[in-house]
Amino acid sequence: MSKTQRIKGVLAPVVTPFDRDLNPDTARFITHCQWLISQGSGLAAFGTNSEANSLSFNERTALLDALLAAGVDPSRMMPGTGCCALTDSVRLTEHAVKAGCAGVLMLPPFYYKGVSDEGLYRNYSEIIERVGDNRLRIYLYHIPPVAVVGITPKLVERLLKKYPTAIAGMKDSSGDWNNTKTFLDNFAKQGFDVFAGSESFLLANMQNGGAGCISATANVNPAAIDKLYREWKNADAEAQQKALDVVRGTFGNSKYLMIAALKAGVAQYSGDDAWATVRPPLVELSKEQRASLATELKAIAFTMPGLMSA
Repeated sequence: MSKTQRIKGVLAPVVTPFDRDLNPDTARFITHCQWLISQGSGLAAFGTNSEANSLSFNERTALLDALLAAGVDPSRMMPGTGCCALTDSVRLTEHAVKAGCAGVLMLPPFYYKGVSDEGLYRNYSEIIERVGDNRLRIYLYHIPPVAVVGITPKLVERLLKKYPTAIAGMKDSSGDWNNTKTFLDNFAKQGFDVFAGSESFLLANMQNGGAGCISATANVNPAAIDKLYREWKNADAEAQQKALDVVRGTFGNSKYLMIAALKAGVAQYSGDDAWATVRPPLVELSKEQRASLATELKAIAFTMPGLMSA
């Protein structure tokens, strides 16, 4: 895959539906992914808001295979494959590469804290060497608020020097624009694609050479986010950004667990209440919280056009 074929734009860390027995609901998952693509979004399945670290290796690969069987284009996919266990990361990454996915979004191994750049370098190096496929494109996943273990510019510099093709870019979910800009300033001109971890930074990211955003709220507001990605040079880009921030602020309100709020939104606008289910240890929104969220969304005239239940 050449640099010109790399995935860019807006990607959703696809929320994962569960059935009554808390098994992944394949039909609902496929339907939601198809809707996201129809709205201009790519698929970063098995990300943080996908409850990925509550999913087993077999569950992740089965869902990916189901998407492929349903005819979903793997060039629109950047599945998460970073695990605490090195061998799990290798197996998931191999599966994604063989499936033809555009890239993989890779968390650092996050259980042990205070690990060195040397240890992280060895982890990524081992994965690249063991996968041993020149189609591999890794997007490093920096999310210190959750993982604590982070990606530093020195680590990126070293990885790019050794693996300039395999290390394709990163998602910065630090929530710190200055951190994102540091990676843009240091590496964007080398063909290293930087995705903002929230559409709140999408306009600024594009203005500074970024590749787009991988954002939780793309699950519910994909078309509007994609519109700004495509029109960031237009005169009304600032107004578009402000409108996106309003929606982001509603779903990301600290009184809601964001994953549960996103699922409640999908349940509300699809008319399919099963979508509200999360897998423990997470807890769904209460009836009162769902009513409050629905009122807030109505107040901003929010819609999810074309959303269907499975």
